Amino acid sequence: MKSEKEKMLAGEMYLAADEELLKERRHAKRLLRQINVTEYLVTKTAKTILKELIPNTGKNFYVEPPFHCDYGYNINCGDNVYFNVNCVVLDTMKINIGSHVLFGPGVQIYAASHPLDAETRKTLEFSKPVTIGDNCWIGGNSIILPGVNIGNNCVIGAGSVVTKDVPDNSMAVGNPAKVIRELK
Repeated sequence: MKSEKEKMLAGEMYLAADEELLKERRHAKRLLRQINVTEYLVTKTAKTILKELIPNTGKNFYVEPPFHCDYGYNINCGDNVYFNVNCVVLDTMKINIGSHVLFGPGVQIYAASHPLDAETRKTLEFSKPVTIGDNCWIGGNSIILPGVNIGNNCVIGAGSVVTKDVPDNSMAVGNPAKVIRELK
């Protein structure tokens, strides 16, 4: 029998109120409090806390507080990844981010989702992974929905809501985001 965490990571319906998951989210929140309140500046201590919260990062991983996430350990980043202020990553499943990726202020990435059926939604949720390729720039206040894949060398315009995959070398803007041009 699978644990609720195993179900969550497999993309199956799971109980978010499960004690193991609650404990892990509380641990992440304690670390986030240290980064967002106690440290606030990116100090050596803040970098150590970030490494504990988000252990799967490459070189030059940078977060400008405040920052929010559910677990941290489901966020995987390549080298040279920058999150500007007020970013939110709901990492109930793998969030894979390539190298040389810039996130503007207020970007939100959601792996978490909820059933459409009201009764089921009262207790269960599910997740879909999100992938962002190398050399991407995600404009401020953009939202990336569950299950979306953004290719390499992409630009997402500020305020966009990305509901579908974006192919390599594309600029996508709007709500819902649409590819408006190919980038060379």
